[in-house]
Amino acid sequence: MKKVVRLAAQTALLWGIYWVCNRFVQATGLPIPGNVIGVAVLFTLLALGVVKLEHVQEAADFLLKHLVFFFIPIAVGLMDWGPVFYDYGLVLLVAIVASSLIPFWAVGFITQRLHRKEKPCTP
Repeated sequence: MKKVVRLAAQTALLWGIYWVCNRFVQATGLPIPGNVIGVAVLFTLLALGVVKLEHVQEAADFLLKHLVFFFIPIAVGLMDWGPVFYDYGLVLLVAIVASSLIPFWAVGFITQRLHRKEKPCTP
């Protein structure tokens, strides 16, 4: 019973951060989704030590473990988009592949550049 209460409290904390950030986005009209702001706020709170990892870890692990279930409604909803995929499938495929590979290459390139500068000189 104690574990269920702890899991519920941690989930409530995560949901509270999400809710506050969504309200903030609605109030300010920022063109950024509230959940993205929420992730940044949660990271900041964790980095500053305001929220300890132990305060959210069990709920976060539980949600990540069951993340696939959150995509089932989206996947089912995509069945209605058959004509769009038929008409624009190649364009969508190119966009998905490009938007996946370009960041990978950019991060790899930047990482290699940064590590090259940090290497000490060997005699």
